[in-house]
Amino acid sequence: MILSANAILSRMRDERPDKRLVIRPYNPESQQPASYDLRSAEDVVLEQGICTLVASAEWVEFPADLAATMRCRSSFGRKGVLLGGGFVDPGFRGQLTMSLTNLGRENVLVKKNDRIVQMIVQEVYGGEILYNGRYQDSTGVVPAREV
Repeated sequence: MILSANAILSRMRDERPDKRLVIRPYNPESQQPASYDLRSAEDVVLEQGICTLVASAEWVEFPADLAATMRCRSSFGRKGVLLGGGFVDPGFRGQLTMSLTNLGRENVLVKKNDRIVQMIVQEVYGGEILYNGRYQDSTGVVPAREV
């Protein structure tokens, strides 16, 4: 089930640390009816034909019973910007690195605090296993690991 705006806010106020969702700093303008818009941590130019990694301005923390799917906002999609990958596992903590590819006809300027990606928060039933991988406690842009 996808969390509504009210459910997201309720989970952010939950007194139980094992149930609390953290989005910091929280921006009321980013709250949508069934998602939360992640903002860019810095000014960046998405060059035509290039994949650019952009850090979210927000630090997030997910409890074991919540996960999220990320999608590029339609205003950027209309310019030809695509989001590569976009899932936040239960237990993840940190800033999110968003992989944005500009397939449009011109460069796209993203300013600091521009809302660029929608984060759709979902319930995970029976969630007990927490993420504890390489990206835990990420700050800033984290490049892909070598394969």
